[in-house]
Amino acid sequence: MELGKEYFGPLWSFVASNEITDIDYNGKEIWLTNIFNERFRANQQFVTQYMTPAFVEQFTQRIANVVSRQFNKRNPELEAETSELRVTILHESVAKSGRSISIRKTPPLIRLTAESAIAEKFCSEELLAVLINCVKTKMNITFCGMPGIGKTECVKFFSQFIPANERVITIEDTLEIRYAKTNPGKDCIEMKVSEDVFGYSEAIKSCLRMNPKWIMLSEARSKEVKYLLQSWSTGVRGMTTLHTDDVRNIPDRILNMLESRVDAERMENDIYQALDVGILIRKRRNEDGVVYRYIDQVCFFYRENYTNHVFMLVSDGQIVTHDIPKVILRRFKREGVNEPFGESFVNEIRMNEAVMSEEREA
Repeated sequence: MELGKEYFGPLWSFVASNEITDIDYNGKEIWLTNIFNERFRANQQFVTQYMTPAFVEQFTQRIANVVSRQFNKRNPELEAETSELRVTILHESVAKSGRSISIRKTPPLIRLTAESAIAEKFCSEELLAVLINCVKTKMNITFCGMPGIGKTECVKFFSQFIPANERVITIEDTLEIRYAKTNPGKDCIEMKVSEDVFGYSEAIKSCLRMNPKWIMLSEARSKEVKYLLQSWSTGVRGMTTLHTDDVRNIPDRILNMLESRVDAERMENDIYQALDVGILIRKRRNEDGVVYRYIDQVCFFYRENYTNHVFMLVSDGQIVTHDIPKVILRRFKREGVNEPFGESFVNEIRMNEAVMSEEREA
């Protein structure tokens, strides 16, 4: 399904802009988010003139017709998805500020690059090297942070370093990772789930029969995390995201998602055995007032001598130690990574990114 210019009317200028990522109408105002993670209000005169009740109703009906869904008090939420957009509309019976529209862009491109990560202070070259080596070592990684901080963008970036012959299965309710298009020529199955038809738990259990080497879960939210951990414990590797403000809270967040206290008590040790790396993304303003994202925390999880450990590698955006635990170093060395902080290959990565970009365009 594709939605052209004629569907969006006055919203099209925002949809067509390469710098706008999110368009949110709350019934009175339009708020925009750009690629620099800045959020600002659109010109109110424009909104008053063009976002009329007639247009909002017309836009809603167009979307409803495309997805063959009713939209009324009994069906107050309307969703549509294209190859590059996700549209959500809430009825005024539940959105008391007025009918609300959210449009999120999900284009098949990777905005983060090795060059931009370093130049824009997302992370240092040394930290970039160790995180890419974590992927090469086939570690399970969880990206965390607040909504809209760029967790999925990190999954897209770091998943580039998975070898082409290792099958990746992505599981999402809204297709955002776009692994097949951002990694042309690599083995991939993209699964789209819907809780009322084919949910996350069913998808994870099903994909284990499809010979995956990696499972990418767009977001760990609920009981499906149990099956994700079980898949990781069998040797399947993976990445996922969740909402928390400290990497040390990741195990507790996962335990709270489980259905029963019995599951939580039984699986606490499994978390430290299955999960390897936690990465927290935050945003701050620089001296010029510009908002930028950065990796605030990185930790390793491991279980040794019947004890669970959290080892902080990065805190407040800075590497705090180079003395990685021996149990983690052994994993690096088993995969041929003798120097996890080695930076010599970052220039090679930059060249590879240029080649991959040309392949995507082709």
